[in-house]
Amino acid sequence: MKKNFGKQTFMYPMPVLIITTYDENGNPDAMNAAWGGIHDTNQIGICLDKSHKTTANIAKRKAFTVSMADAAHVKECDYLGIVSGNKEPDKIKKAGFTVSKSEFVDAPVINELPMVLECELVSFSENDDYIVGNIVNVSADESVLTDGKIDAAKLRPICYDPVSHNYNVLGEVVGKAFSAGKAIK
Repeated sequence: MKKNFGKQTFMYPMPVLIITTYDENGNPDAMNAAWGGIHDTNQIGICLDKSHKTTANIAKRKAFTVSMADAAHVKECDYLGIVSGNKEPDKIKKAGFTVSKSEFVDAPVINELPMVLECELVSFSENDDYIVGNIVNVSADESVLTDGKIDAAKLRPICYDPVSHNYNVLGEVVGKAFSAGKAIK
């Protein structure tokens, strides 16, 4: 028997996304967001309230990067979510992160996080607080590659558990996509 929980925002997995932008003066800012994912082919969609400094930066610069938070940087990535860029202008530095300018968009890349999506703004719906970006480039550090491909077991991306408010690591292989189900045929 299943237990009903009513209308909730319970979804698994909820990737922990670190959105990084430049403000109007070229200063980097970053925030932690869990309500996002693939929107369409080569696009990402993220729910971002307009009160966030990051949202204002995206509106002004029309670009942002999205790094996958990983198990090695849980503390630093959580910090980026619990401290507002409106109150702490150097929160990236305070978290212990450094940045480089993206080669593809007008946004910073966090050097310590091994995978990043570099995005251009497509749309922002203020009614829904929903941002859509075109993914211009995906880059990953050599340390998380196997045979030239991103390896989730090496990347160890974290997901947010909205029920227990924990971060869980992703990466265990339990079957081969587009193949495991053939055993039923």
